[in-house]
Amino acid sequence: MSRIGKKAVPVPNGVTATIDGQKVEVKGPKGQLDFVLNEFVVAEMTDDGIKVDPRDDSNEARAMWGMSRTMVQNLVTGVASGFEKKLEISGVGYRAQLQGKNLQLALGFSHDVVYEVPEGINVVCPKPTEIVVTGIDKQKVGQVAAEIREYRPPEPYKGKGVRYAGEFIVRKEGKKK
Repeated sequence: MSRIGKKAVPVPNGVTATIDGQKVEVKGPKGQLDFVLNEFVVAEMTDDGIKVDPRDDSNEARAMWGMSRTMVQNLVTGVASGFEKKLEISGVGYRAQLQGKNLQLALGFSHDVVYEVPEGINVVCPKPTEIVVTGIDKQKVGQVAAEIREYRPPEPYKGKGVRYAGEFIVRKEGKKK
């Protein structure tokens, strides 16, 4: 049995959820999201919140059970409080700045990298070496953060590059004479 799937997703105050067949729609103070559940699971509204259960006892249904419940939980959390990823830039001359809706990154290339921020995502640079990605869709926030990090991932010798806040980089020792 799925330990995660057994729990109901609580719906906080200010958030409304509607279930129409396999489609779960959630509206909250930050916006509106929806998700279409797999045909192996069924969702229903209860007093505790949204309950996701497998249709039968097959392996496929039990495999989709916990994942579907987590997806519904991400919808509720996103419209209630949103998601955030922090990135840190380390390296001499490496910096980031926002120009309108675009993020301009100086990462040691011969040119500045210009990243166009997608719709529904907000990017803020409180310091030139810090980037904060926020939004209501957890997948989009993580994808944008990963794309920014991909331009210059941290290298193992000096640790220069773009890393997630709190990410540990395994350092290597350089050549010895």
